[in-house]
Amino acid sequence: MILNLRFLTGGLVIAAAIGWLMYVGIRETSAYYLTIEEFLPKRETLVGSGLRVAGRVRAGTIAYDAKTLRLDFEIGAFEKDGNVGPGVPVAFTGIKPDMFADGRDVIVEGRYVDGTLRADKVMTSCPSKYEAKLEPPAVS
Repeated sequence: MILNLRFLTGGLVIAAAIGWLMYVGIRETSAYYLTIEEFLPKRETLVGSGLRVAGRVRAGTIAYDAKTLRLDFEIGAFEKDGNVGPGVPVAFTGIKPDMFADGRDVIVEGRYVDGTLRADKVMTSCPSKYEAKLEPPAVS
């Protein structure tokens, strides 16, 4: 009887430990995925939360220091006139992605703190469409 009670107690302790580790792991790695249009109106309610925000790099906002690996830029929403609308500043420390440039679609993963997205990861996305190369007119 005492041996069964020990196994039951040990099993409950192990099950509780596994449950706690799962809870902490999910809480730490979960992140909201939002477009910049969804993020901007509710950004103040998401302060400190894990986020993934998709947007477009605003032209002229990229500042990269190769010595400190500090990358600052802004992301905004693509507008119908071809411009990138108002957005939010992003601060990232790490290697700049290869395809990172003005007007490029990016996904920023991190936390929104003090009016800035503090990025842990910046990913560029491939262009959504490719245009065929124009052939020069035939000479007759």
